[in-house]
Amino acid sequence: MESRRRTVEAAEARPGPRSRDRTVRHMYKRMFFHVKGHWALMLLALVCLVANSLLEFVIPQLTRHTIDRVIPDGDTGALAWIGAAILGTALLLGLFGYLSSVTMATVGQRAVYDLRNELYRHMQSLDMAFFDRNRTGDLMSRVTSDVNMLQQLVSSGMMQILTDAFTFFAIALYMLYVDWQLTLLMLATFPLMLYTTRKFSKRIRASFKTVQQSVAEVSNHLQDTLSGIRLIKSFASEDYELERFAERSETNMKANLRTVRLRAIYEPVIDLLNYVGMVAVLIFGAWQTIRGDLTVGAIVAFLAYLRLLQNPIRHFSRILNTIQQSAAAYERIVEVLETKPEVVEKADAVPLPPVNGHIVFRGVSFAYRPDVPVLRDFDLTIEPGKVTALVGPSGAGKSTVAHLIARFYDPQAGSIVIDGLDLKDVALKSLREQMGVVSQDIVLFNGTVRDNIRYGKPEATDDEIAAAARAANAHEFIASFPNGYDSEIGERGVKLSGGQKQRISIARAILKNPRLIVLDEATASLDTESEHLIQEALSRLLAGRTCLVIAHRLSTIRSADRIVVMDGGSIAEAGTHEELLARNGKYKKLHDLQFPQEEAGDSPAG
Repeated sequence: MESRRRTVEAAEARPGPRSRDRTVRHMYKRMFFHVKGHWALMLLALVCLVANSLLEFVIPQLTRHTIDRVIPDGDTGALAWIGAAILGTALLLGLFGYLSSVTMATVGQRAVYDLRNELYRHMQSLDMAFFDRNRTGDLMSRVTSDVNMLQQLVSSGMMQILTDAFTFFAIALYMLYVDWQLTLLMLATFPLMLYTTRKFSKRIRASFKTVQQSVAEVSNHLQDTLSGIRLIKSFASEDYELERFAERSETNMKANLRTVRLRAIYEPVIDLLNYVGMVAVLIFGAWQTIRGDLTVGAIVAFLAYLRLLQNPIRHFSRILNTIQQSAAAYERIVEVLETKPEVVEKADAVPLPPVNGHIVFRGVSFAYRPDVPVLRDFDLTIEPGKVTALVGPSGAGKSTVAHLIARFYDPQAGSIVIDGLDLKDVALKSLREQMGVVSQDIVLFNGTVRDNIRYGKPEATDDEIAAAARAANAHEFIASFPNGYDSEIGERGVKLSGGQKQRISIARAILKNPRLIVLDEATASLDTESEHLIQEALSRLLAGRTCLVIAHRLSTIRSADRIVVMDGGSIAEAGTHEELLARNGKYKKLHDLQFPQEEAGDSPAG
């Protein structure tokens, strides 16, 4: 598919070793896009930045004045003023440093808030194929830890870089003005520092990306095992899962240690080059002082400025870790943000009018993977206001039909028409708002019973919620709970039985009042009593609506208006229950397997 090709091309275009500098620039551009709406805070931070840089000049000048003027002149009265000036400068440095830190932290948090929402919003816009390809834990890691890495960059890293850059150029220009020879001698080590930084930065970023990926693997394992803790305990697999978790944790530990080793080499190298520059300045400056070209106060001030000039390099060597860690996280975030959905709503898509439910599949072919076709030249008509049932062996494509109606996926060939409109011409929200799905795999959210039923209609009143629960045969057991509709159901409804969870999901569908209903194995795993109660509830839900029922248990679909038997991605036969039994085909074989007593004539089929 063209959309899949674009996704692959986007993946291939992701930053590699030769484009890492471009990745950092792109990262800063995107983060600037998120902070540019906070100009007032940025301006305050800039003022603090400039003030801090200018104040850095004060203390070395006071030191120089003390050595060259106050001490030779014996002016003891000036010492108090000099001490007060140094303390005042230190207080101002602390004040402006506090304001800049708080300001940039605020900007950083807001930028991360915007970026995290953008990432989550984009994930919500992607189709089901994206979530089929990506694990939940990995996506969670990108939204949480990866975005937090960028927060560190914005709140502290960007501020430090800007401050250091301004300070570096201001002091370098001043030092060139005071003694250009000494300054150039000192700056001679800087190209070597930049070269070293460039070499190490590539390796550090690759190492940090491995760390981020290992964190995602740990998150994946946690998500899988914690959500499946009952299965683990029922199989007594705690030791096995502990071993698997330890393996992933060990991978993360080794990745972190590789990063630490790189940093442990890089930072001392930068410090050594700084000291080489200091030695050169000290020796050459002392020689100039002996010749009388410099005063003792001047060389002391020059050494102080040298330390201030080297601080940005030293800070950058430290902040390089944050930059490269953020760049590695940013690459993982961009992988999601640049992913294009395969199911795309047209710019001129029209809202779907109230659904009658006449759905036609015309020559539809579909595959989740190119080499494994699911539907082949598939034709199907679902009549409005009728119950159409799909039966057949696992893998026949029954659930895929429901997925295509909801347009979770688009077919590779053919078309799907609803009430005369091609699904691709219809606004997705207007389609899905008129659909209700009740499946065997029930999704309930951690919260109250009321919240889970109301999910089908957020503005519903308490009376409407109770009415939907009564229609779903759920009101009685809900009322028996100590807190009634305000009872917490636990994560994924863990505090409820299977039948109770199913009836709540039916109440949610009834409250939504959809025109088109899909029942996907809705009673497959229930006991006889629960199935009877749910069948009653479903009969109320289906009244006057178009319904597609997917079932293995033929007892649930005997009364369907039309039964379609699927096999190998195509229709083997179709008709009513009685018609299909009379044909003595695939449906009859399925029926006889489930009801052997009827085959022997012990009871009537019907």
